[in-house]
Amino acid sequence: MLFNTVRAEFYMHRHHLDALIATSPVNITYFTDYTLWIDPLMKEYMVTPGGSSDILQGYALCPVEGEPALMSTGALLAVNAMDIRVKDIRLFGPSGLDTSLPPGELPGGARRIYDLLAETPEYTSSSEALAGALADRGLADGRLGIEVDGLTPARYEALKKLLPHTQWLDCSNLIRLLRMVKSRDEIERLTRAAEISERAAMDAMDGARPGQNIQEVVHHFRAKLGEMNADLDHFAFGYHGLGICTEPDFILGDSPVEYVDWGCVYRNCCSDTGTTLAMRSLSAVMQRRFDMLRACMDTGLKAMKPGVRASVVQTAMQEVVSMAGLEMYPHGHGIGLEVRDYPILTPDNGLRIKDDCVDEPSDLLLECDMVLNIEAPHFMAGAGSLHLEQSVVITPDGYRPLTPQQRDKPVMIRT
Repeated sequence: MLFNTVRAEFYMHRHHLDALIATSPVNITYFTDYTLWIDPLMKEYMVTPGGSSDILQGYALCPVEGEPALMSTGALLAVNAMDIRVKDIRLFGPSGLDTSLPPGELPGGARRIYDLLAETPEYTSSSEALAGALADRGLADGRLGIEVDGLTPARYEALKKLLPHTQWLDCSNLIRLLRMVKSRDEIERLTRAAEISERAAMDAMDGARPGQNIQEVVHHFRAKLGEMNADLDHFAFGYHGLGICTEPDFILGDSPVEYVDWGCVYRNCCSDTGTTLAMRSLSAVMQRRFDMLRACMDTGLKAMKPGVRASVVQTAMQEVVSMAGLEMYPHGHGIGLEVRDYPILTPDNGLRIKDDCVDEPSDLLLECDMVLNIEAPHFMAGAGSLHLEQSVVITPDGYRPLTPQQRDKPVMIRT
C-alpha cells in the first residue's frame, strides 16, 4: 500500500491525535488506494445544475487505533474501491441501479460493492458518512487532524456543526510531511514509473530525425507509455532557449540543443526526469557548459544523505555553476503521487511549514526512503538550452538511483 502506516502512527502519537482525515482526491488515494477515476476537479454544478463550484467531496479516515474508512464521493463511483485494502466503505445517496434482476456470479470484491449499492443508503452526504464512521469508532468527540486544504470554508463549517464536540485541527501540512517518506510499495511503483518513462522517452527520441516536428516525438512517447500501462504526465521541451513549453510546434534542428523533460503516471505514482536533446555534435562552448552541468549534478548527488538539510544540496550545486559564471538555478524536489512533493531542494527561505499540528522549518532534513529529483536546467536565450535531471532514493549511506538513467552525454538525434 502507498500509506506509510508507521510514520502516520508516529505523527498521531506525537501530536496526540485520535485520527487523520484526508479530504483531497490525491490524499484520499494515498490513505486508501482508492482512485477517483472521474475528473478529481469534478464540481457539484456539473452534476446538479445551479449547484456550487465545490468539488465532489469524499473523505478517508485513518484512526490511530482501529480500521480505516472511505467515504466515497458518490455511489456509482464506489466500484473503483472493489480491491482496496479498506473494508469500511460508506456510500451516500441513491445508486440509481436497477436491482430487480438477480445478479450473476460476481467475484468477491464486486459482490461487496453490489451489496453496498443494493442497501438503502444510510447517509445523504459524505459528511454524514464521515460522522457515522467517527461515531462507530467512538471518535465523535475526539481530537482529529483534518486536511483543511481539501475543504471549502462552508463545508468545513458545516462539518463542525454536524460534529460539534469534535476537536478539529488542520493537518494539511502534516500529511505533506507524512508523504515525504515512502512506503516500500510506493518506492516500487515510483521505480516502475521511472523505468517506463525512461524506456518510452529514449525510444521516442531514438526515432527522432532532423526536420521532424517535436510533437511527433511527444505522440511516440505517449503511445509507448500506453503500451506499458502508464499515462502521460508531461513531455516539455525548450524553445530556442527561451523557456519551457509543451504546445508550440518546434522543428528539430532549428536550434543546436534543447532541454527536454518528461514524466508519466503509473498506478497513481509519478515520474519526472530529463536530459539534453542535441541536433548535432556540441560546439566547444556547449560542451564545456554541459560538462559543468554534469559536475553540478555530481556535486548535488554527493551531498545527499540522511540528516542533511535540503538547502545544503542546492547550495552545493549552485556553487559549481556560479563559479563557472553560468546564470542558472539548479534545484530539486520530492516526487510521489504528485510530480512535486516535499522536500523542495532550494535555498533556505526562512519560511515555516505549519498548521495546527506541525511547525517545521521549510528547509527540511533529508530522510531515508525519500525519493528525490535533482535537476540542472540552463537556458541560453536564442541559442538553445541544456538540461540534466535524475531521480534517486535516499539510503542510510547516501543515495541510490531510482532506475538507471544515462546522463553523461546528450541524446543525439540521428541523421
